Amino acid sequence: MSTTPSNTPISASDVKKLRDETGAGMMDCKRALTECGGDVDAAKDLLRTWGLAGVEKRKSRTASEGVVTSYLHEVGGLPPKVGVLLELDTETDFVAKTPDVRQLARNLAMHVAAMEPRWVSRQDVPEDFLESERKIVAASDEVARKPENIRDKIIEGKVSSVLSGKGGVLLEQPYVKDESGKKKVSEVVAEVAAAMKENLVVRRFARFRVGEEE
Repeated sequence: MSTTPSNTPISASDVKKLRDETGAGMMDCKRALTECGGDVDAAKDLLRTWGLAGVEKRKSRTASEGVVTSYLHEVGGLPPKVGVLLELDTETDFVAKTPDVRQLARNLAMHVAAMEPRWVSRQDVPEDFLESERKIVAASDEVARKPENIRDKIIEGKVSSVLSGKGGVLLEQPYVKDESGKKKVSEVVAEVAAAMKENLVVRRFARFRVGEEE
């Protein structure tokens, strides 16, 4: 099976077919097809190696069990100044007790301590915040110099960059323990969900810093 990226055009129908057959996300299906030169069967195998096949289908299942974990950030033996509580939900109590899920929850709490996200997912971001960011970007000289027909796309791209940065959306941030800096938190959660064959949901978190106002 070749995984060398190809210039073969990828049709929307092939992407849809692969998603319907594997349950993986649209962008992951397109990437797999691109790397496999449009070969649907090879792309299926590649998605399995990535641990993504079936993840989207599992998202519809209820996650009513789970684990709450805590993390205290200490530096140089001094008392902790930053603390995090994070809830990671699973479908069954059995999976919630597994070392992989417990370690994921702790790693995510460490990520929250470092990257200071304000929201779990983009759906949690208030619309007034998004509108404010769009206005700020739209007023910039960089956007004003661009052709009018592409400004909206540029604005949305800039807003997405804000949301994936420090202080943004947890699931869209680059995972701090990934040295390549290319893997998002959502992808890490999806990989563990695929290994567990269960839906995993980051339900909520709280980050505290000494002396910081709520």
